[in-house]
Amino acid sequence: MGTRVCSADELVVDQATRVVVDGTPIAVVKDSAGDVHAIGDTCTHGEISLSEGFVEGDTLECWAHGSQFSLLTGKPMNLPAYEPVPVYQVELIDGDVYIDPNATKEI
Repeated sequence: MGTRVCSADELVVDQATRVVVDGTPIAVVKDSAGDVHAIGDTCTHGEISLSEGFVEGDTLECWAHGSQFSLLTGKPMNLPAYEPVPVYQVELIDGDVYIDPNATKEI
């Protein structure tokens, strides 16, 4: 089990929330279907916090230069970013969100 980061009810649909687990910045997103995703919070193009960006469907867009990252795979969907961000395992237990920063999904 990972570390409790918040209650699922605290997450606003289609808005990213920044959490830090064991020194690892992570962007947590509850999508419009109610699924919770966790990806690395730092844009691989410009060292910008992705949680300050915009959720569109299953992507999180960096506000600085417009690169969109898949919430499912962490891969950038467009330039200027070309390196993926990590995608973390999310566990929902009794309405709380748990993330292990050492357990990335194999994509």
